[in-house]
Amino acid sequence: MTAAQTPKRWQESGWHLWWLMVALVVADQFTKWLVVANMDLFSRINLLPFFDLVHVRNYGAAFSFLSDQGGWQRWFFTAIAIAISTVIAVLLRRQPKAMTTANWAFALILGGALGNLIDRTRLGYVVDFLDFYVGSYHWPAFNVADSAIVIGAGLMIYEGFFGQSAKDAGKNAK
Repeated sequence: MTAAQTPKRWQESGWHLWWLMVALVVADQFTKWLVVANMDLFSRINLLPFFDLVHVRNYGAAFSFLSDQGGWQRWFFTAIAIAISTVIAVLLRRQPKAMTTANWAFALILGGALGNLIDRTRLGYVVDFLDFYVGSYHWPAFNVADSAIVIGAGLMIYEGFFGQSAKDAGKNAK
């Protein structure tokens, strides 16, 4: 995309989805507040045979990566989240509104990243509370922000394989 193709107004860009990012941050922070206000740390409420609400803290990244490193990882992951969020925000501003799937993907990822960034900077950890499992195997607990990031990443993968740019690449290869 050239500078001439960059939308002149933010309303004509991916930023038209600002409301989605705000809604995700609000939903994420509200659900985390509900868990912290109503559940003791490490408590569990069984809701379905494969799903519990839990109250846990994640001091690391995905799957508690580096959670036992003594505190430096808080600022490391904060810096990474700020850098990635900045890049995604710039990409959203530069993309035309018509790039629907990519814009939704970036908006979901950015909203989720900001939700977890708020926790990490305010608390030093991320509050997780959704626990899915089969038998004794438990998927690592996660939250609304994590869900948005995963859905956004899935949309990006879909766009890469089946979106307009993938179709254009197929036409050019012939």
